[in-house]
Amino acid sequence: MGQFTFKLPDVGEGTAEAEIVAWHVAVGDRIEEDAPLVDVMTDKATVEMTAPVSGIVVSVYGEPGDMAPVGSALAVIDVDGQGVADPAPTLTAKPPPPPGEKSNPRSLPPLAEVPKKAAMAAASTASRSAPVARILGEKPLAAPSVRRRAHELGIALQFVPGTGPSGRISNEDLDGFVAAGAPAAGPRARGRREGIEQVKVIGLRRKIAEKMQDAKRRIPHFTYVEEIDVTELEALRAHLNGAKRADQAKLTFLPFLIAALVKALPDFPQINARFDDDAGIVDRHAAVHVGIATQTPGGLIVPVLRHAEARDLWDCAAEIARLAATAREGKATADELKGSTITVTSLGPLGGVATTPVINHPEVAIIGPNKIIERPAVREGQVVVRKMMNLSSSFDHRVVDGYDAAAFIQKVRGLLEHPATLFMDGA
Repeated sequence: MGQFTFKLPDVGEGTAEAEIVAWHVAVGDRIEEDAPLVDVMTDKATVEMTAPVSGIVVSVYGEPGDMAPVGSALAVIDVDGQGVADPAPTLTAKPPPPPGEKSNPRSLPPLAEVPKKAAMAAASTASRSAPVARILGEKPLAAPSVRRRAHELGIALQFVPGTGPSGRISNEDLDGFVAAGAPAAGPRARGRREGIEQVKVIGLRRKIAEKMQDAKRRIPHFTYVEEIDVTELEALRAHLNGAKRADQAKLTFLPFLIAALVKALPDFPQINARFDDDAGIVDRHAAVHVGIATQTPGGLIVPVLRHAEARDLWDCAAEIARLAATAREGKATADELKGSTITVTSLGPLGGVATTPVINHPEVAIIGPNKIIERPAVREGQVVVRKMMNLSSSFDHRVVDGYDAAAFIQKVRGLLEHPATLFMDGA
């Protein structure tokens, strides 16, 4: 038996480091070759690292939220059989910081002492022999994939017994809980609630926080909201969905909005752009690559629908559905999450009356449709019921003047209110 040191491999795109998101193992666990070892994140894309060998985990480096440089040691495994010799971990223990100086929260911890193999095996067996008790309010331990599956099943992990180390919940525990039947929530007595839950901002949530902070700090936002009558558009959408083939995706409002953007943007090239404010250069793009803001169990992700100008409604709808599913499953690639030239964000049925969307830096514009509702409107002196929607938008005022932003949205409004013009050349 020998020791194998698993090091963070080069994840591509010139990435020098990655964030540890979640461990699938603990010290003392046995792991099989190709089994999940650790999840790491780079540029909003989560990558699941698997074990290249089978054996017992004798040490791990870093906690969720720590940054690991490419090539640094992540775990040491006692290998079955004759073993695989590997150099000792590249990380070394650091001296404690001077009094009054805080340690770097992004640095990785030193190598822990390796327990004796017999003790590790016993600890692993004991930890999985019976579910670990969990007090009310204690956060359950589970991998992101288990949390995502529990969310899809509508199961609160708080009530699922975990048989892994420290009560960690596995997919097998979740299967057993489902097979036994989820307990119904009983009536609760009224009472005061106490306690504060501290949630470390890591992974995708930290990436979102950093990106939003950067966008609001660097970009002077100008927001414009316009009311649009989508009665005719909704009638056309219903007709097309009723006549669509079985292999065609259902049309939502977004493909029509994207079609309107594609027709309007050539007249406003400064809006389909990316602004490198460090270099003072605005790149105006001929291609329309639309970022589709998508809510996932882990947070907001923006996959990119490429070359919208070359797609029809059905192709656009199918690609939106594919990108959304990929993002929600946590399988979006790095290439699918970069290169957008303008972003569309929608809260769907929760769209509200108006929003102030935050620009997806380094883009200069973002468009957000709000909820479609029926309400009275005056048409040719008569009060009639129409389907109305507010279209919210934000622009980078350094690049886009207010007049141009308003003229652009008015152009989009005209196209949506007269949907036949979406399919006419020169309209």
